[in-house]
Amino acid sequence: MDRAAPDRADTGGPDSAAPETAEAPPAAGARSLRPRDAATLILVDRRRGGLRVLMGRRNPGLAFMPGRFVFPGGRTEPSDRRMPVANALPDYAEAALARQVSRPPQDLGRMLALAAIRETFEETGLVVGTTAYGPPETVPQGWEAFGRHGVLPDLEALHLVARAITPPKRVRRFDTRFFTAARGAVAAEEPGRIGPDAELVELEWLRLDAARKLDLPFITRTMLDELEAQIAAGFAPYRQIPFHYERHGKRERVAL
Repeated sequence: MDRAAPDRADTGGPDSAAPETAEAPPAAGARSLRPRDAATLILVDRRRGGLRVLMGRRNPGLAFMPGRFVFPGGRTEPSDRRMPVANALPDYAEAALARQVSRPPQDLGRMLALAAIRETFEETGLVVGTTAYGPPETVPQGWEAFGRHGVLPDLEALHLVARAITPPKRVRRFDTRFFTAARGAVAAEEPGRIGPDAELVELEWLRLDAARKLDLPFITRTMLDELEAQIAAGFAPYRQIPFHYERHGKRERVAL
């Protein structure tokens, strides 16, 4: 395993809800909550031969998925609508993200991609984007690190992998879109995000076979399979984007 960041404690609250932490069994008599929009970024490293993905081990003290490995991610925030970007998402991703969404806002894809990038920084200290266009002129709250490092998020560097909704009657539900980007899309890094008091206590670059041997949430394991299939297809723009959800207690997988 290849450690990605030093183990220094961060004071950010470890109870922030990540979209892959909602696998607790349904509570008896619970009503079904409306899922909250969320996004995840799977960083991929193919530089040294073989494929590795970045995963973080959740704090053992968390209520959900303690000690399990997940991808960085979380829910969208209003500031994600206001962050400047260098380039837009690919057209196929924008189109897929708007499908099977009731009255999708015009900036839905942009907001989700930016949420994935922001959450990745908040949990790992990795700043995904480019310095080729100069620093952002303004940065909203939560995006200050991008201003410090002169980095603009580059949405063109992201590929859409899949969409998944937490099953009904869970205590937290997310409508999560999974993106991926190459390790080379990381333009800067701020240490100190990983540690015993943080949401993630360690980061590892893992080969897929090693990752699959871990105790993973169901959707995390599923996304490893989806990612591998899409890499094999070269992220062709005409490929189908899978959508995972549960209906009447049965898991479903359809194409967007």
